[in-house]
Amino acid sequence: MISRMSAAAVAVWLGTVVTILSRSHADRNVYPSAGVLFVHVLEREYFKGEFPPYPKSGDASNDPITFNTNLMGYPDRPGWLRYIQRTPHSDGVLYGSPTAEHVGKPNIIEITAYNRRTFETARHNLVINIMATEEFPLPYQAEFYIKNMNVEEMLASEVLGDFLGAVKNVWQPERLNAINITSALDRGGRVPLPINNLKEGVYVMVGADVPFSSCLREVESPHNQLRCSQEMEPVISCDKKFRAQFHIDWCKISLVDINKVVPIYITRPDPGTGILPEFGEYDPPSESLKSRDYFSDFLVTLAVPSAVAVVLLFILGYTLCCRREGVIQLVHHSSIQKSTKELRSMSKNREISWPLSTLPVFNPVSGEVVPPIHPDNYETTSMPLMQTQTNLQNQITIPQQRPSGKWYS
Repeated sequence: MISRMSAAAVAVWLGTVVTILSRSHADRNVYPSAGVLFVHVLEREYFKGEFPPYPKSGDASNDPITFNTNLMGYPDRPGWLRYIQRTPHSDGVLYGSPTAEHVGKPNIIEITAYNRRTFETARHNLVINIMATEEFPLPYQAEFYIKNMNVEEMLASEVLGDFLGAVKNVWQPERLNAINITSALDRGGRVPLPINNLKEGVYVMVGADVPFSSCLREVESPHNQLRCSQEMEPVISCDKKFRAQFHIDWCKISLVDINKVVPIYITRPDPGTGILPEFGEYDPPSESLKSRDYFSDFLVTLAVPSAVAVVLLFILGYTLCCRREGVIQLVHHSSIQKSTKELRSMSKNREISWPLSTLPVFNPVSGEVVPPIHPDNYETTSMPLMQTQTNLQNQITIPQQRPSGKWYS
């Protein structure tokens, strides 16, 4: 009984492992048409089953999942295929417009999903088989610029269907296809500020089998062209059929009739022997090549800068040591300083009379002339410029007035 239960458990485990491996390595085949918009959504729910369950039972698993896409054997996707994923909690989208050059060449896209919580990965391949169509290319193509949409919003099947329905109502064609969708950022547009629910903008190209309607031709009138040059909205009669959901910049609409387009043939120059051909594999050189000695190149690389550095050092040393023009200036400065010291020492020993301008000429009380207070041999260098109160008392004797009355000793 126990052996049967263990065998059943092993069988269930093997079945689970085989199921997971088959899901992780299964190839999905899609068949887009050349000249028609291709959209493939990378759904997060499809990859959640390949990762471990959420640790808490009963909680909804909302792990952040990102995707990496590349052409098998190459680091990036084909040139016509783009990828966008706004946040790790939203689905990724592969979109683009294959051309007739890609018909018959299956593109194997490797899709790797990263679980940002557990850091585990899951991978599967998407095989894109591009089919040829008789309707490609449609002769009349119009490109609209929609201001209130982001590219991932416009890629939704419901939104794109509503837009094609509005265009068909205005154009009235028998066949109408979306050819390409391009974000305004890929055309040099600026990232909008996160205010007032501003959008990046998106260019949508559609093709039809009948000429353009009169409503679409209104933008080419001189009046509307003048308004566009003045950055004013042109007057379009059919704008109200789009305004409810899509805000179209009619000044940026492009109408192309490929029957009137003159093809331009560009001749490629001869690539020469150093360029690989367009097709073929790289053939590396054989191992029998002679080795090259780089010792002489190494010496030349070091010897030339070293010789130049030695010459410059020699010139600098000769200029600083042998041609010292500053010596004369130093001697002249030393002589001036010596003369200054000598004059200062002589000024201390000179004997002159006290300047009369600094002495009182008359007695402030008696009015008599005051004689000099110092002899001729008095050292004037140490005498202050202004007379102190003691010197004035020695110099001037002011008579005291005696009050009337008797003095008692």
